[in-house]
Amino acid sequence: MVTDAQIRSQLDNCLLDAKFDRWADSYQKGKVRDMYVLDGKRILITTDRQSAFDHVLGAIPLKGQVLNRIALHWFEKTKDIMPNQVVAVPDPNVTVARELTIVPVEVVVRRYLTGSTDTSIWTNYAKGVRKFCGVDLPDGMVKNQKLESAIITPTTKAEDHDASISAVEIVERGLVDADRWAEVEEKALALFARGTEIAAERGLVLVDTKYEMGVDENGILTIADEIHTPDSSRYWVSDSYEERHKNGEEPESLDKEFLRLWLRDKGISDTNIPELDDDIRTQVSARYIDLFERVTGLSFDPEIGDAPVAERIEKNIEQYF
Repeated sequence: MVTDAQIRSQLDNCLLDAKFDRWADSYQKGKVRDMYVLDGKRILITTDRQSAFDHVLGAIPLKGQVLNRIALHWFEKTKDIMPNQVVAVPDPNVTVARELTIVPVEVVVRRYLTGSTDTSIWTNYAKGVRKFCGVDLPDGMVKNQKLESAIITPTTKAEDHDASISAVEIVERGLVDADRWAEVEEKALALFARGTEIAAERGLVLVDTKYEMGVDENGILTIADEIHTPDSSRYWVSDSYEERHKNGEEPESLDKEFLRLWLRDKGISDTNIPELDDDIRTQVSARYIDLFERVTGLSFDPEIGDAPVAERIEKNIEQYF
């Protein structure tokens, strides 16, 4: 079990970026992952950056290791449903992946009426929206209520913000052709069903998630990026959900929703980005680790050393190539 002291010992040894001079020409930076293309393969480095509400807020100790390992766990558990892009894992924070042509739509699957962002189903429902991403929703529902079935509510990028879109619009705009989108939906629902089943065995509810998919050189649809991690998914504790929901309380959450609520309490806006103090950084780290152990049934054994995280990663990538 990772102790509070171990987490705090890494507060000053987090990976905010993984920009290495030797590979600077192929460097790409995402919200959480830094990437390189070397020898025709994509190097995905999961940093410790914490983002929410389209802002990078700081770094969470050990977060990158946790996210990378959770994603690898789920890739293994779902490889019979669809192939994934993993080639090798030379470091706890690093995945070497096959290059894909990414489908330009994030595939969001939801099973509950919840969320707090502008594109969340609950935020829109509370504003009176009853047709969300092409899906009809009944009147009279309440926050955190279970939907009749899992639904797909895609998003696409617009001016650096997620924007909701329907399946019809995806095809009409030529983002994805009809046959490929039907395959995307089929695979997404199958992945979500598998995630729901395994999460339930661990006493968790997989509330919603987003998938990124791509097409390989042979035209095969492939799951990319990450899968069922706390950055891409929402998890609740099964045992307490019904009682808390009946009492009008928020579900017991193991993802970063509690951080979003903390930020809202601090008045986050485009002009006011609250600083993450050491206590909240430690709490977030502990929640990521707890989720890893609950989902996988394994103990999280972090890579903790005296050398800076970036230095370790650079050496491990160099040795691989």
